[in-house]
Amino acid sequence: MKLNIEKSWLNLLDIEFNQKYFLNLTDFVKKQYKATDCFPKENQIFAAFNKCTFKDIKVVIIGQDPYHGIEQANGLCFSVNSVIKNPPSLINIFKEINSSFDIRSESDLSDWANQGVLLLNSILTVEKGSPGSHAKKGWEEFTESVIKLISTKKQNIVFMLWGGYAKKKEYLIDPSKHLILKSGHPSPMSANRGYWFGNKHFSKCNDYLKENGIKDICWS
Repeated sequence: MKLNIEKSWLNLLDIEFNQKYFLNLTDFVKKQYKATDCFPKENQIFAAFNKCTFKDIKVVIIGQDPYHGIEQANGLCFSVNSVIKNPPSLINIFKEINSSFDIRSESDLSDWANQGVLLLNSILTVEKGSPGSHAKKGWEEFTESVIKLISTKKQNIVFMLWGGYAKKKEYLIDPSKHLILKSGHPSPMSANRGYWFGNKHFSKCNDYLKENGIKDICWS
């Protein structure tokens, strides 16, 4: 696994990259990518960081692990390549956006990342057809360090925590400095039971950013 990660992140996370857990994680990922099909592509593992520099972060959305189907994952949580049919969770995300903003259908969320939205999966790699297969190998420790770093060094960041898994990361975030938005997960099981639709996270986020003199996000 090559550390093809944007320079500002490389410098800030240098201490993590030299920890024993991360060296073991690197070895595991290298072996997995050689032995079987894994996602995203190796050069996209750190896409969330490469498309959203530390300086530019305005919003953090936390996912679990990458999509495990062919050509789906592109290194950004909830995002898929444009040629892929929108997954159910992404469809529900767009429905919620469309309740407040213009209609969106583009499934590659790179434009969000380019505006300062860190689309961070807790686990950055996965084996084909096997969700959670790279859990508890070190990725969680790494991404929790990233969340703590952002909370400590930044101000007025909007953290969106969707579903029980993401909500468990709340303890890493200082609520006196940042806005934490919580709701059910956009997956059909949660959304259809009333835990997702109507949360107004995207409009609440933009209101908070504007109140703090920060340019809002074009979600559409």
